[in-house]
Amino acid sequence: MARRRRSLTVRPGPGGRGFGVITLVPVLFVAVFFGWPVVALINRATRTSDGTGIVGLLRNTDAVGLLGITLGQALASTLLVTVVSIPIVWLVARVDLPGSRLLMVAVTVPFVLPTVVVGIVFRAVLGGPLAGLGIETGFWAVLVAHVFLNVAVFVRVVGAALRSQAGRAAEAARCLGAGPLRAFVTVSLPPLLPAVGAAASLVFLFCSTSFGVIIILGDGRLRTLETEIYQQAIGYFRIPEAVALSMLQIVVVIGALLLTRIFSDPAASGAAGSPARRRRPNGWMWLPVAAAIGYTLVLMVGPLLVLAIRSVRPTAGGDWTLRGYRGLGEQVNGISPLDTLGYSLTTAASATAIAVVVGTLGAIALHRASGPFAVIGTVLAMIPLGVSAVTLGFGYLIALAELPAEVSASPLVIPCVQALIAVPFVIRVVLPALESVPARLRQAAVVCGASPWRVFWTVDLPTIGRSLGAAGGFAFVMALGEFGATGFLAQADTTTLPVLIGSGLNRPGADNLATAMASAMLLVAVTALAVTVIELLGTRTRRAAGKDSREMQAVI
Repeated sequence: MARRRRSLTVRPGPGGRGFGVITLVPVLFVAVFFGWPVVALINRATRTSDGTGIVGLLRNTDAVGLLGITLGQALASTLLVTVVSIPIVWLVARVDLPGSRLLMVAVTVPFVLPTVVVGIVFRAVLGGPLAGLGIETGFWAVLVAHVFLNVAVFVRVVGAALRSQAGRAAEAARCLGAGPLRAFVTVSLPPLLPAVGAAASLVFLFCSTSFGVIIILGDGRLRTLETEIYQQAIGYFRIPEAVALSMLQIVVVIGALLLTRIFSDPAASGAAGSPARRRRPNGWMWLPVAAAIGYTLVLMVGPLLVLAIRSVRPTAGGDWTLRGYRGLGEQVNGISPLDTLGYSLTTAASATAIAVVVGTLGAIALHRASGPFAVIGTVLAMIPLGVSAVTLGFGYLIALAELPAEVSASPLVIPCVQALIAVPFVIRVVLPALESVPARLRQAAVVCGASPWRVFWTVDLPTIGRSLGAAGGFAFVMALGEFGATGFLAQADTTTLPVLIGSGLNRPGADNLATAMASAMLLVAVTALAVTVIELLGTRTRRAAGKDSREMQAVI
């Protein structure tokens, strides 16, 4: 009689006390650098309040109207992103193109650009080539900028799901007489709906907490929860009202994160089977492919080209000049844009190291968790990404003011703040990589006598190593472009390039505008280089994963 095999479930990292330490590190990090400033802000609001309850405070700020505008523009932006992204999703998921990695770089760069740079870009686009539309500022200008920012989210999430989807079912439907449209709607689309829902939830989250784009393009007429928090806290110094709005925004963020968690449930993922192969176009197929490529370049690269032109011609119809680029080396208030770039790169590198360590430990903890703990942990890990940067920045000002000067002026403060924003991205990259490690490899290592830590170092870490590199790259560009909270903490000698660009826009004069445009192009170039490295690393990761899979099948 055959002996029944007993399966072993081996999770990465140590168990027992070791797992407690792994969980404690990310929990303490989030508690200190997220919970502490929020609690300090709430405490200040409680002390300065005249006894008015939160309902009264929300009524005083017209919170219902602000909530409606915030949700309305976020929903409209999400619907536009969904529609606009369809041709690009098809292009990256179904078409085998030479130079496809450069195409993904072009799609991804806008997402990791500072929102202040995106605001500059669309001020130039909507006030230049598209001036005839009459939407240089206002509601529609914000929607267009949100599409440019968030197409990458939809393309990466839905494109990955479509690329991994089994192609035999759709081919079988075609063989049975179904047309291309009917085969897609009845066979291919239903398994994609969870990915579409997850991507839409993330886009909705990012648009509902948008700040820089609305400040620059809203022209003071479009007021959302995020901008009103800033106005109440900084403009009017009404801390209780700002805190009440922040609490309302946190409820919105948690709701969006729960929707993302529901839609991204692995149980609702696409159909099993061999992934559909991408096809190299030939003959008439080049017509839709060429149209999709042109559409993508106009949508994602065109605005950046306009910015490049405005960096050497700051005003429409003005003279061509390089004074903006010459100004990169000139000091203003004792610091030049090139100096701020050096400081930005240093702090971003420090933030990356912190985010990779904390995010990896958080991913291990979430991978080991199950049931409600996994859901709660995932939501808590993502909250810092969606909560108002204005809330965090103002909370940091209050919290650090109560500490000794040696602590509040520490060079680690800004990197830790930037790392807080990057940690969720590290978790979202590393966690799927941990889940893809074959359980049989871990089981074999345990049977051979390896301890849990040794299993992690010898099995998990080599497998997820390239994913860790990609996670670090994303953390770097996110930290490099962080603008909201860093803007509150920046001093004369700790100014980052995005903060300098924002301040340059507020200074009058064509020379200041030219320098701001040139600084924005400098940041675009650095970001594009980092994203290119990430994309190359990701391609090698996918190739290595396929090679490892074949080797493991041969061994097992």
